[in-house]
Amino acid sequence: MSLKMDREERETFLADVHVGMIAIEEPGRGPLVAPIWYGYEPGGELWIVTERGSRKGRLLDRVERFSLCAQSEAPPYKYVSVEGPITAIEASDVERDERPLAHRYLGLEFGDQYIEATGGAGERGDNVRIRMRPERWLTVDYAKEFSEITGT
Repeated sequence: MSLKMDREERETFLADVHVGMIAIEEPGRGPLVAPIWYGYEPGGELWIVTERGSRKGRLLDRVERFSLCAQSEAPPYKYVSVEGPITAIEASDVERDERPLAHRYLGLEFGDQYIEATGGAGERGDNVRIRMRPERWLTVDYAKEFSEITGT
């Protein structure tokens, strides 16, 4: 029995709210791995927002690809890992990018509070939106193993 997710399952899972773990190649060291908020709609590109001058931002400006893994936090565990090329690095927009991410992860009220506490809708040229086209997928859904045992 395979624990792999099919295309619809993996894309739906990735589109759900999970804190991702981004992995970025770092010359002379192991890859940088750090938690990050992300956006994704099935069939589309995955995207993140980070500060241009942050360690993530500087590394992403120098590489062509990155990986991201999202997992469930409760058993039976599931995860989706994607890897692919960066398709764009562009100035982030508060209303197009940052506020929707804050709402996704914190809800409307706390998301708006977060945006205001971190600079609001003023000029924020230090953040970039980085898009990636998922090419390689690695998935596991342990619920499939337990469904055979429990019959559910």
